Amino acid sequence: MKKLILVRHGKSSWKEDLPDDERPLKKRAFKDAGLVLNAFSGFCEKPLKIWSSYATRALDTAKIFKERLEVEDNDFTVKDELYTFDSWSLLDIIRSYEDEVDTLMVFGHNPAITGVANQLGDQHFSNIPTTGLCMIQFETENWKKIQDGKTLMYLFPKNLR
Repeated sequence: MKKLILVRHGKSSWKEDLPDDERPLKKRAFKDAGLVLNAFSGFCEKPLKIWSSYATRALDTAKIFKERLEVEDNDFTVKDELYTFDSWSLLDIIRSYEDEVDTLMVFGHNPAITGVANQLGDQHFSNIPTTGLCMIQFETENWKKIQDGKTLMYLFPKNLR
Protein backbone atom coordinates (compact mmCIF):
# COMPACT_ATOMS: atom_id res chain seq x y z
CA MET A 1 0.00 0.00 0.00
CA LYS A 2 1.01 3.60 -0.63
CA LYS A 3 0.12 6.64 1.45
CA LEU A 4 0.23 10.15 0.07
CA ILE A 5 0.07 13.09 2.44
CA LEU A 6 -0.64 16.38 0.70
CA VAL A 7 0.01 19.62 2.60
CA ARG A 8 -0.70 23.09 1.31
CA HIS A 9 1.85 25.67 2.41
CA GLY A 10 1.11 27.92 5.37
CA LYS A 11 -0.52 31.34 5.15
CA SER A 12 1.88 33.69 3.39
CA SER A 13 2.44 37.39 3.67
CA TRP A 14 1.71 39.89 0.92
CA LYS A 15 3.23 42.78 2.94
CA GLU A 16 6.40 43.13 0.95
CA ASP A 17 6.65 43.52 -2.81
CA LEU A 18 8.38 40.20 -3.48
CA PRO A 19 8.22 37.70 -6.32
CA ASP A 20 5.57 35.03 -5.66
CA ASP A 21 8.09 32.28 -4.86
CA GLU A 22 9.81 34.46 -2.23
CA ARG A 23 6.77 35.36 -0.12
CA PRO A 24 7.38 34.47 3.56
CA LEU A 25 5.01 32.86 6.04
CA LYS A 26 2.78 34.97 8.27
CA LYS A 27 2.94 34.39 12.03
CA ARG A 28 -0.41 32.60 11.80
CA ALA A 29 1.21 29.90 9.65
CA PHE A 30 3.40 28.76 12.54
CA LYS A 31 0.40 28.46 14.87
CA ASP A 32 -1.60 26.62 12.19
CA ALA A 33 1.27 24.19 11.62
CA GLY A 34 1.37 23.47 15.35
CA LEU A 35 -2.37 22.71 15.40
CA VAL A 36 -2.15 20.35 12.43
CA LEU A 37 0.97 18.65 13.76
CA ASN A 38 -0.61 18.11 17.19
CA ALA A 39 -3.48 16.29 15.52
CA PHE A 40 -1.34 14.43 12.97
CA SER A 41 1.66 13.32 15.04
CA GLY A 42 -0.01 10.17 16.35
CA PHE A 43 -0.83 9.04 12.80
CA CYS A 44 2.61 9.61 11.31
CA GLU A 45 4.30 6.39 10.29
CA LYS A 46 7.96 6.04 9.47
CA PRO A 47 9.77 5.81 7.22
CA LEU A 48 8.40 9.04 5.82
CA LYS A 49 9.81 10.94 2.86
CA ILE A 50 9.09 14.64 2.40
CA TRP A 51 9.12 16.55 -0.87
CA SER A 52 8.72 20.32 -0.94
CA SER A 53 8.40 23.09 -3.46
CA TYR A 54 11.31 25.52 -3.32
CA ALA A 55 8.98 28.50 -2.81
CA THR A 56 9.75 30.09 0.56
CA ARG A 57 6.25 29.63 2.00
CA ALA A 58 6.14 25.92 1.10
CA LEU A 59 9.71 25.15 2.10
CA ASP A 60 9.38 26.88 5.47
CA THR A 61 6.15 24.99 6.15
CA ALA A 62 7.84 21.71 5.20
CA LYS A 63 10.76 22.46 7.52
CA ILE A 64 8.38 22.95 10.46
CA PHE A 65 6.88 19.50 9.79
CA LYS A 66 10.31 17.94 9.19
CA GLU A 67 11.61 19.11 12.54
CA ARG A 68 8.53 18.18 14.55
CA LEU A 69 8.16 14.76 12.88
CA GLU A 70 11.92 14.14 13.25
CA VAL A 71 12.48 13.41 9.58
CA GLU A 72 16.12 12.91 8.65
CA ASP A 73 17.84 15.24 6.17
CA ASN A 74 18.28 12.43 3.64
CA ASP A 75 14.49 11.88 3.66
CA PHE A 76 13.78 15.54 2.82
CA THR A 77 13.97 16.76 -0.79
CA VAL A 78 13.30 20.14 -2.37
CA LYS A 79 11.97 19.69 -5.90
CA ASP A 80 11.77 22.62 -8.29
CA GLU A 81 8.92 20.94 -10.21
CA LEU A 82 6.67 21.16 -7.16
CA TYR A 83 6.36 24.91 -7.66
CA THR A 84 3.28 24.29 -9.77
CA PHE A 85 -0.36 25.24 -9.56
CA ASP A 86 -1.44 22.56 -12.05
CA SER A 87 -2.85 19.35 -10.56
CA TRP A 88 -1.95 17.18 -13.57
CA SER A 89 1.70 18.28 -13.37
CA LEU A 90 1.75 17.62 -9.63
CA LEU A 91 0.19 14.20 -10.12
CA ASP A 92 2.82 13.30 -12.75
CA ILE A 93 5.60 14.23 -10.32
CA ILE A 94 4.07 12.13 -7.52
CA ARG A 95 3.58 9.16 -9.84
CA SER A 96 7.29 9.28 -10.71
CA TYR A 97 8.29 8.35 -7.15
CA GLU A 98 10.34 5.23 -6.42
CA ASP A 99 8.26 2.24 -5.36
CA GLU A 100 10.51 1.25 -2.43
CA VAL A 101 8.99 4.10 -0.41
CA ASP A 102 5.44 3.64 0.88
CA THR A 103 4.68 7.05 2.46
CA LEU A 104 5.29 10.39 0.78
CA MET A 105 4.43 13.84 2.17
CA VAL A 106 4.27 16.62 -0.44
CA PHE A 107 4.25 20.36 0.31
CA GLY A 108 2.90 22.49 -2.49
CA HIS A 109 0.43 25.03 -3.77
CA ASN A 110 -3.20 25.42 -4.68
CA PRO A 111 -5.08 24.76 -6.84
CA ALA A 112 -2.78 21.78 -7.50
CA ILE A 113 -2.98 20.35 -3.95
CA THR A 114 -6.79 20.47 -3.87
CA GLY A 115 -6.98 19.13 -7.42
CA VAL A 116 -4.80 16.11 -6.69
CA ALA A 117 -6.66 15.37 -3.44
CA ASN A 118 -9.94 15.40 -5.39
CA GLN A 119 -8.57 13.33 -8.27
CA LEU A 120 -7.11 10.62 -6.04
CA GLY A 121 -9.21 10.50 -2.88
CA ASP A 122 -12.78 9.51 -2.18
CA GLN A 123 -13.77 12.83 -0.60
CA HIS A 124 -14.23 16.12 -2.43
CA PHE A 125 -12.85 19.42 -1.17
CA SER A 126 -13.80 22.79 -2.58
CA ASN A 127 -10.51 24.11 -1.21
CA ILE A 128 -7.74 22.70 0.94
CA PRO A 129 -6.82 25.73 3.05
CA THR A 130 -3.35 26.93 3.92
CA THR A 131 -1.59 24.41 6.17
CA GLY A 132 -4.35 21.93 5.33
CA LEU A 133 -3.32 18.27 5.28
CA CYS A 134 -4.98 15.41 3.42
CA MET A 135 -3.84 11.77 3.68
CA ILE A 136 -4.87 9.27 1.00
CA GLN A 137 -4.14 5.53 0.93
CA PHE A 138 -3.89 3.36 -2.19
CA GLU A 139 -4.17 -0.41 -2.63
CA THR A 140 -1.11 -0.65 -4.87
CA GLU A 141 2.62 -1.19 -4.57
CA ASN A 142 3.39 1.12 -7.50
CA TRP A 143 3.26 4.92 -7.38
CA LYS A 144 2.61 5.01 -11.14
CA LYS A 145 -0.69 3.22 -10.51
CA ILE A 146 -2.10 5.36 -7.71
CA GLN A 147 -5.77 6.09 -8.28
CA ASP A 148 -9.11 5.54 -6.55
CA GLY A 149 -7.59 6.08 -3.11
CA LYS A 150 -9.28 6.23 0.26
CA THR A 151 -9.09 9.57 2.04
CA LEU A 152 -7.99 8.51 5.53
CA MET A 153 -7.94 11.95 7.09
CA TYR A 154 -7.94 15.63 6.48
CA LEU A 155 -6.84 18.24 8.98
CA PHE A 156 -7.67 21.90 8.48
CA PRO A 157 -6.44 24.51 10.99
CA LYS A 158 -9.82 26.24 11.35
CA ASN A 159 -11.36 22.94 12.50
CA LEU A 160 -8.63 22.51 15.13
CA ARG A 161 -8.79 25.93 16.80
